[in-house]
Amino acid sequence: MIQPDKLVYVGVDLHKQHHTSVIIDCWGKVLGEIKFDNKPTAFPQLEKEAKKHTKKGMFVVYGLEDVGGYGRALAVHLIENKCWVKEVNSKLSSKRRESLVTVEKSDSLDAECVALVLKDSLYKLPDAKPIDLYWAISQLVTQRKWQAKSLTGMVKRLHQQLGYHYPSYKKFFSEVDGKTALAFWHKYPSPSRLSGVGVEELATYLRKLSNYALSTKKAEQILTLIAEDGDTSRDFQDKRDFIVRGLVRNIRFYERELNRIEREIESLMKQLGFQLETMTGIELVTAAELVSEIGDIHRFASPDKLARFAGIAPIMKGSGNKVGYYKSKQGNRELHDIFKALAIRQIAVTRTKKEPRNPYFHAYYEQKMAAGKTKQQAIVCIMRKLVNVVYFLMKTKKVYEIPVVPSQEAA
Repeated sequence: MIQPDKLVYVGVDLHKQHHTSVIIDCWGKVLGEIKFDNKPTAFPQLEKEAKKHTKKGMFVVYGLEDVGGYGRALAVHLIENKCWVKEVNSKLSSKRRESLVTVEKSDSLDAECVALVLKDSLYKLPDAKPIDLYWAISQLVTQRKWQAKSLTGMVKRLHQQLGYHYPSYKKFFSEVDGKTALAFWHKYPSPSRLSGVGVEELATYLRKLSNYALSTKKAEQILTLIAEDGDTSRDFQDKRDFIVRGLVRNIRFYERELNRIEREIESLMKQLGFQLETMTGIELVTAAELVSEIGDIHRFASPDKLARFAGIAPIMKGSGNKVGYYKSKQGNRELHDIFKALAIRQIAVTRTKKEPRNPYFHAYYEQKMAAGKTKQQAIVCIMRKLVNVVYFLMKTKKVYEIPVVPSQEAA
C-alpha cells in the first residue's frame, strides 16, 4: 500500500467535447488544473501536466466518474499507458460538493471534488477496467432499451387509433400487437375496409396468417363485434387508415430491430461463457443487463462489495449508544432495479399448478414474512442473497442449481 504523501491525485470532470482536470496533493491542496479536448491526441496533455507536479519517488492516481461513457476513451488511454485509474461514483463527488459551505457548480470544482473523493477513499474505490467486450454489451443493452421504449410508444398509439375504428378491438385477438393481429390491422385498418368481406373469406385469411390456429369461429366473432359496434367511419377515413398502417409498419420494424440486437447480444454473451440464464427468472436480456452494469466481476473482491455497489447492502447510522441500519439509496440504481425485478420473479408461482418457480427463495420469502418482515423488507433480503448467487455464477461460470428446501420449510 502506497503512503498518501507519496501520491498525487488527479480528478477529472468529464464531458462530451472536453474534460477538466484538477490535481491535488495528500493535503487536498490544488497543485494544478488543465482543460483538454475529449480526443486521443489530447490525452497526453493530462499526463504531461500531472508529471509537472510529481516529484521523484511519487506516484499518480487518476479518478474518473463516467468510465463507461464520455470518460471511456481517456480511461483506456491511461490504462494502456500503465497509469493507475480509479472509478469514482458520481454521487460521492456530488455529495462532496454539497458539503461545502457555499455550494457552487463549475467544471473545476467538480474535478476537485472527484480528486478529494479519490484521496479520501482511494482503496475503497474499484479500479477502472473498461474492457471492450463488456462495453459493447453495455452499448447493445442501451440500444435495446431505446428500441423497446419506442416500440412501447408505437403500440400505445396503435391502441389509441384502433379505439376510434374498432371500439371492441381488444376482443379480436389475445395480443393486439401479435403477428396475426398486425397483419389484420394492416389489411383492414378500419371496418370500411371489410365492406363486402364475408365470413369464409375472412376465415381463409386468418387461417393462413395463424397457421390454422384461427378458424371460421374467430371470423364470425370479429364480424359480429364490428356489427355490434356500429358505423365508425368518418370523413378522411383513408388518412386515418394510413396512420394505422404506418403504426403497424413501425411496430414491425422495431420488433425486427429488437430481434437483431438480441442476436448480437447473444453472440457476445457466449464469448464470456457465463451461464446466468440457467437461473430462474434470468433470460438473455436480463443476463446482459447484469453484465453491462457489473462489468468485470473480478473488480469486486467479494459479494459484499458488489452489494454495496448496487445499493443493496444496508447503511449503518449511529449516534452515541444508538446504532441502526437503514435502506441504502446510493449505489448503482440501474443494477439495484435489476436485482429487485429478479427477486420478485423468484417468489412467483406458476399460472397453472400454482407452484413456486424457485422453491428455495419462495420458502425463504415466507420465512422472512413469518419473522415479521414487511413484503418490501423480505424482497430486499432476497436481493441480497441474489447478489451472492450472481457473484458466484459470474466468478465460476457454473450452472445454477436450486438448493434443496428442508422438508419443514417446504411445509
